[in-house]
Amino acid sequence: MLILGSGQTYHNMRGFFGGGSVDEQAEAFDAWLRAAMIDGATRDDALIRWEDAPHARIAQPRKDHLLPLVVAAGAASGEAGTVHFHGHALDKPIFGFRFG
Repeated sequence: MLILGSGQTYHNMRGFFGGGSVDEQAEAFDAWLRAAMIDGATRDDALIRWEDAPHARIAQPRKDHLLPLVVAAGAASGEAGTVHFHGHALDKPIFGFRFG
């Protein structure tokens, strides 16, 4: 079975037009989320409390944009995740995960 979720870890549309420099808030949320996704033992609890992550509501003003990742991660509950790719788009961090 294949479950595919898509979205962005940074989804503050106003923040995409900030001037071409490193966005420390976006980077902090991205680092937290990557760490949470890798650890299968604590991922579910981390995602339940995602709003406590550094700059969570700046990176994700509306929680529905994070739900595809939550669904995919939930299907792999307990399994370790791996970062499949990591980069930047419009000066914001992006990454892809693989579970299982």
